[in-house]
Amino acid sequence: MKDLWLAIYILDAVLVFFVIPFAMFYYEGDQDKSVGKRIKSALLWMVTTAIVCALVLGILYGLIGKVDFTVRHLSSSTSQFPSTWDFNSGQQCIGNTHQCSAFTASPSSEKTWTMRTTFPEYVVALATIVGSVLFAIFGGVGIACLPLGLIFSFIRRPKAVITRSQYIKEATELGKKAKELKKAAESLHQEERSGSKGRKFRKNVKSVEKELFQLEEDVKLLEEMYPQGEKAETTWALTVLGYLAKFVLGILGFIVSVAWVAHIIIYLLIDPPLSPFLNEVFIKLDDIWGLLGTAAFAFFCFYLLLAVIAGAMMLGLRLVFITIHPMKWGATLMNSFLFNVGLILLCSISVIQFCSTAFAYYAQATAAQEIFGHTLESLRGIKYLYKYNVFQIAFVALAGLTFVYYAALGWRRKKPSGRFQLST
Repeated sequence: MKDLWLAIYILDAVLVFFVIPFAMFYYEGDQDKSVGKRIKSALLWMVTTAIVCALVLGILYGLIGKVDFTVRHLSSSTSQFPSTWDFNSGQQCIGNTHQCSAFTASPSSEKTWTMRTTFPEYVVALATIVGSVLFAIFGGVGIACLPLGLIFSFIRRPKAVITRSQYIKEATELGKKAKELKKAAESLHQEERSGSKGRKFRKNVKSVEKELFQLEEDVKLLEEMYPQGEKAETTWALTVLGYLAKFVLGILGFIVSVAWVAHIIIYLLIDPPLSPFLNEVFIKLDDIWGLLGTAAFAFFCFYLLLAVIAGAMMLGLRLVFITIHPMKWGATLMNSFLFNVGLILLCSISVIQFCSTAFAYYAQATAAQEIFGHTLESLRGIKYLYKYNVFQIAFVALAGLTFVYYAALGWRRKKPSGRFQLST
């Protein structure tokens, strides 16, 4: 299992750092070039990336690719076997010593045992560190925004169908906005043909993309509030049922999110842990039926991955200082889709590492526990990030901030976007 885990993780790293960037460079290449030239250009970028990554990995592995294990050096004298065995709290060992050497050893007996880790494990470790940074950000935001987004979507839902006159008025305003965006897009296209692709051009492109996305949201909301066609009543009924389903799933998700955050605080951040919490729940479920605890364990892990996806999608649309390709159901460009797939793949390694740590009591003596629970947390240079629970603290802090944000602003309905102007 350990070899299989390592093979999957290395394949994951190859996809994230080589295959997906190649596909992105290909799709983002100049569309006027031939297919062969675009493949050649993408290969050039991928080979350059591979050389840089290989050099960085080789240098880091040569300098600090070691693990430092804290061990205790023990020694004791020999003793003959007694004729009778009588062990208790006062007589813990054979002979007249009464206490074992491990019990009476001084703190000075602790030593550091250093050994070089294998290169595949080191690659997995570095990929996990990169993924853990993204996981702490996306997961912390997503664990709160995933259920609360569904709940507040129900709160902001259209309460009733609008009249035809209201629909015509709103549609007219959106039509004017669409014409403005079309003119702006044509102007940018002409500017692109002229060879001007400076900072101002990129800023204007992002402004048009943002306004176009908001326009699509406004159109979707207007269509929900005024369904048309022969089955308008059925469409409205399905819309109402859809929002009710979001509310129910949001409540269930909120319970799971609270359980996750409580488990992190109780089991990971408090030393010693107050309780195994979810670990005990899984073990008791296994006692009821063999696969019930495993299914619950898998559900909590999968929910955490869903939270990462939700956080990535939210940050891609809300934060201006992080450039992430936004995703939208049925309207996502190929390069944006590839970019987000790369992020999720990178975070998936960290999700497994996080779950192996959070559920160490339930998943003890497994191959994943050996990789992440021992080697990674003892790796020279990065072990302190895990020793002081940096990622767990960031996760909980971002979850709290996101909850406050939604409590303060999440219930508000988005206002239709107004007129905009391009930078000159």
